[in-house]
Amino acid sequence: MTRTLPGPTDHVVVVGAGLAGLSAALHLLGAGRQVTVVEREKLPGGRAGRLDLAGYRIDTGPTVLTMPDLADEAFAAVGQNLNDRVELIPLHPAYRACFADGSSLEVHTGADAMAAEVERFAGAAEAAGYRRLREWLQRLYRVQMRRFIDANFDSPLGLLTPDLARLAALGGFGRLDPQIGRFLSDERLRRVFSFQALYAGVPPARALAAYAVITYMDTVAGVYFPRGGMHALPRAMADAAAAAGAELQFGQRVTHLERSGERITAVVTDSARIPCDAVVLTPDLPVAYRLLGRRPRRPLRLRHSPSAVVLHAGTDRTWPQLAHHTILFGTAWHSTFDELTRAGRLMSDPSLLVTRPTATDPRLAPAGHHLHYILAPCPNTDIGPDAAAWSELGPRYRDTLLGELEQRGLSGLGAAIEQECLVTPADWHAQGHAAGTPFSAAHTFIQTGPFRARNLVRGTQNAILAGCGTTPGVGVPTVLLSGKLAAARITGVPRRGGSRWNHSATATVADRTSVPAATSCPVPSVFEAVEPPAAPRVDEGPRTLAATVQEPSLSRPDPEAAARQTEVPENPTAVPTEGRAE
Repeated sequence: MTRTLPGPTDHVVVVGAGLAGLSAALHLLGAGRQVTVVEREKLPGGRAGRLDLAGYRIDTGPTVLTMPDLADEAFAAVGQNLNDRVELIPLHPAYRACFADGSSLEVHTGADAMAAEVERFAGAAEAAGYRRLREWLQRLYRVQMRRFIDANFDSPLGLLTPDLARLAALGGFGRLDPQIGRFLSDERLRRVFSFQALYAGVPPARALAAYAVITYMDTVAGVYFPRGGMHALPRAMADAAAAAGAELQFGQRVTHLERSGERITAVVTDSARIPCDAVVLTPDLPVAYRLLGRRPRRPLRLRHSPSAVVLHAGTDRTWPQLAHHTILFGTAWHSTFDELTRAGRLMSDPSLLVTRPTATDPRLAPAGHHLHYILAPCPNTDIGPDAAAWSELGPRYRDTLLGELEQRGLSGLGAAIEQECLVTPADWHAQGHAAGTPFSAAHTFIQTGPFRARNLVRGTQNAILAGCGTTPGVGVPTVLLSGKLAAARITGVPRRGGSRWNHSATATVADRTSVPAATSCPVPSVFEAVEPPAAPRVDEGPRTLAATVQEPSLSRPDPEAAARQTEVPENPTAVPTEGRAE
């Protein structure tokens, strides 16, 4: 049995209506708790927000959705269904990979389609290797999911299960790049199946093979896109929570928590005092700890993932070589990772992610126009240029990126831009994100699993953390799980296969609030801080090659690995045929 909060937990206040907070709210409602959600912005989503810019409907956070069953699990907690509220479109291909030598590869999540594509790209021997790799990834996922990802840990002893030995037998504690090399010899293919380690901020050559579970989510479990954009998911979750009896308070900045001894007694906003029996805090760790008035002691200071520069560009044209998600690999590989994670320099030969959501949903832009999301991993402000430097560096780097993309075949890109929004580490810093990164603490070995910041709070009996800074880590699937795990600390673990949903237990909650429609807002407000020193969000972060920037992982160490990043895998499920969530 894992620990749960002592004392009464009838009324829970959830701070933050991002994916973590909404997941927690739905699971709590399903267990019969009264729930109030307090959100600083005027709409739900947290990092998965929405910017309306002259007819362009821009997702400001993650762009990739995998493991949609984890979201469906939250809806099911209150007797609802994800597919009744959100239309999920499977992406075929999930990605297109373009290489510096001019070759390209369609990344399919179906076994036969991908084997055929690998054979076309690199020959029959590599196609056979791909099938063996796929089987290994599936076995790796099955071993890790229940015991290491979808699990609360009270201590490192929680790792000591038979699955730990199974993971070791699968080679999970070796290095990722050599493990992938057991199956594939083509260096380009090895990139496609190993770059996901960067979701944890760890180069494939230094990441533990256990992090290949992320590769499973990206290349086997399936990739999806919600019609209406990624923001459609948190909006639907908020609507479901309101329908189940939650009170949703938007535009409310939490200023402090009232306490009596070791218990939080009320959440205080700039306009109200909300008494509570327990509180779930989803802001980034520095903000959560500031509200609590204490931070846990750690033998080593937190290491943060790389950051990212993102250019949202609304254009009057597009380019046929761009799929929904396109990864443009540079010539350099290992040196690029050293620049991002060690030297603190911008990539000299960048690998970039270009997402074109209008390829799947043209309604996200004015008729005949297109929306492009260009993501360039960059060092965080702890090891790279500081936030102040980005005010001058940002516009120059934007021009550099456009020039690079034009050289790689997107001719006329700069001239085609009609509307744009540039986001740099200075914006993440202004929002309150530590080290100027939206990807929170890196997934080094000592910051993963039971060694990551715990969702229980020492010295406070009735506060729980959720979001990417705590377990299980960064990424849409893991953030959804963090909300579920936070709720389980309050309610206990529900019986498998059944929901505790009891409409009568929650229908009496006062002031059900429907979710406000997304409104157009100037770019600065999208990154506005929510708390005096600026409140960051831990709910989630952009995902894809952005992962290069940082995302979750399950890293295990060599003498050095303890100080590096790794990632926490996402979790697959049964929803349409193939897909992936973020």
